[in-house]
Amino acid sequence: MHTTDATVPDVKATTPIQHKLAGRGVKPAEHYLDSGYPSAELITDALKQGIRMVTPVLLDHSAQARAAEGFEKNAFTIDWTTRQVRCPAGRTSSHWNPVKQHGKDAIVVTFSVLTCRACPFQQQCTTSERGRRMLTLRPKELHENLARARAEQKTDTWKNKYAIRAGVEGTINQALDITGIRRARYRGLPKVRLQHAFSATALNVIRLDAYWTDSPLRRTRTSRLERLAYHLTA
Repeated sequence: MHTTDATVPDVKATTPIQHKLAGRGVKPAEHYLDSGYPSAELITDALKQGIRMVTPVLLDHSAQARAAEGFEKNAFTIDWTTRQVRCPAGRTSSHWNPVKQHGKDAIVVTFSVLTCRACPFQQQCTTSERGRRMLTLRPKELHENLARARAEQKTDTWKNKYAIRAGVEGTINQALDITGIRRARYRGLPKVRLQHAFSATALNVIRLDAYWTDSPLRRTRTSRLERLAYHLTA
């Protein structure tokens, strides 16, 4: 269990959770998380610690990606050595500017106005008033890890693997139903953490008992239509 103030976003909890798991000697080789927990930095840092985060990452939200027209960011070829970017039409960028955005390192790549104006794909590629395409990239390692994660999550192999996450959501739902964990019985974070720890312990005991006695955790549910069909048949 990892309990925080309600104002703490999920992405801030990823590293503390992984450090706790490592400190207890149960560092996961694969860490299954929902979409609130990853970022390019966290995915990269986790890989350095030997943890592969299996989690949906935010997709490209550029105007081109949203409209499914023109060239998305992953359609461009990046040469990190020469610090240039080549577009799908074969044009090369003119400027490569390392910057800080929201306190994080980034790279703004700009194509020349003259280059873009002569391109037959200009109207599809950019909506800039100056008529040139610009890209914002993360540093190489972060960019490549994020691009790899985005590509992987579109595959059937990744989707089948991520299906295990449904078991996590089922456990959380069971904790809500059985222990009332959604409502804090006491004031103050330390007391709420203790409540959550007791709830998790109780849930473990219930699930162990169900496993040892070979009994299901829940009775099988049937829809109203199925019950009606059964009565008509009977």
